[in-house]
Amino acid sequence: MTHKAPSQIRIGADYGERKVLADIAECGWHCMNVLEDDGHPPWSFTIGLYETWRHPELIILGRSRATAHHVLDRIAAALDDNHRPDLNQPTSDLVPGSTCFLVEVADRYYYDYVGYARWFYRGKPFPLYQIVWPSNDGYYPWSPNAPKSVKEWQPILGKVPTNAH
Repeated sequence: MTHKAPSQIRIGADYGERKVLADIAECGWHCMNVLEDDGHPPWSFTIGLYETWRHPELIILGRSRATAHHVLDRIAAALDDNHRPDLNQPTSDLVPGSTCFLVEVADRYYYDYVGYARWFYRGKPFPLYQIVWPSNDGYYPWSPNAPKSVKEWQPILGKVPTNAH
């Protein structure tokens, strides 16, 4: 699929902005990674899925940059092949051996977590879903038995799905 450039690269745009725009023009999306800092978990999120495929942007918290990029790239490749994931159902297609849930992110978290996506969409609304994965012990952050570290490493940015266990 050939992707159209969603906007022109501005003169004076910094390297990060140019990279986001170039990746979206070439691939249809960009993966933004935020590194772990002072005990806060790392996170990665997409920019461009909504522009290119009218699919919600995605965010993953607490996974390594490589793992998060792999998961997000699988979804982008599927979208490019016209296969859309069901956002309302758990999926075992993203992280080998694990079932992931997709949680719609509440607007109040956009400012703290997806600043570059907000910049890209220039204040226009866009949907965002969090990919929630279980711990090695099989606990999701909303599980009563989930250790405190699991809950801190993967805060839930929206409502827990009704089909979550």
